[in-house]
Amino acid sequence: DKESLQSVLDDVRDDLKKVRKLISAEDRRLLEDHEALVRQMEKEISEADRQKLRVSPPSLEEGVADQNDNVPRLSRMQIDLLVNSFVNDMARVATLQYTKSVGQARMKWLDVSNGHHELSHEPDKNEEALDKLVRINKWFAGELNYLVQKLAGTPEPGGAGNLLDNTLVVWTNELGKGNSHTLDNIPFLLIGGGFGFQMGRSVKLEKVPHNRLHLALAHAVGHRIETFGKTALCEGGPLSLS
Repeated sequence: DKESLQSVLDDVRDDLKKVRKLISAEDRRLLEDHEALVRQMEKEISEADRQKLRVSPPSLEEGVADQNDNVPRLSRMQIDLLVNSFVNDMARVATLQYTKSVGQARMKWLDVSNGHHELSHEPDKNEEALDKLVRINKWFAGELNYLVQKLAGTPEPGGAGNLLDNTLVVWTNELGKGNSHTLDNIPFLLIGGGFGFQMGRSVKLEKVPHNRLHLALAHAVGHRIETFGKTALCEGGPLSLS
């Protein structure tokens, strides 16, 4: 709530003052950027009650605990809030992560009682585990579809088209293969028209670091960074996706 966030900002501001005299000039410049962000957040909090919303917040079910079996309901609630925050220009970037990378979510609503992480480490020849993983990934794809359809069905406030026309959705995970923890051939799915990329195609890039994809995303929003992560993995610059 607003009071809790204000309390956090007060603590952050006090901490920033303490470290100012202990750091280098370059770090002080970064610190000033953080302080500017804190001031901006304080301003937004103070003006929140006067902000006019283009669309009212979604009506959400109360008392839904952050528990394993509630993930389907929580997912739809989070997506509804995410889209509403875009419509009302409260956010322009959002991240939606389900559980944690080594979490043991159990998709009981899919008749899967095994932990997801446990299943991901089963060998390729385990057909039962493969069937369950396919079911799980189909469910995640369905949640992605819900998000995309929600964006596509929402008119762009003050502009032409819909939110999906002006948004890029990136769906991915952190590994190429779960059971061997490979970093090759990590799948990335890009949806939407927001960045002007060429869509409607499948591209297989052998031995191309995904750092270059992240560079392309950064450049598309005006951040002309030269590297993302390890410098050696950025040789060749951002991928050409247009």
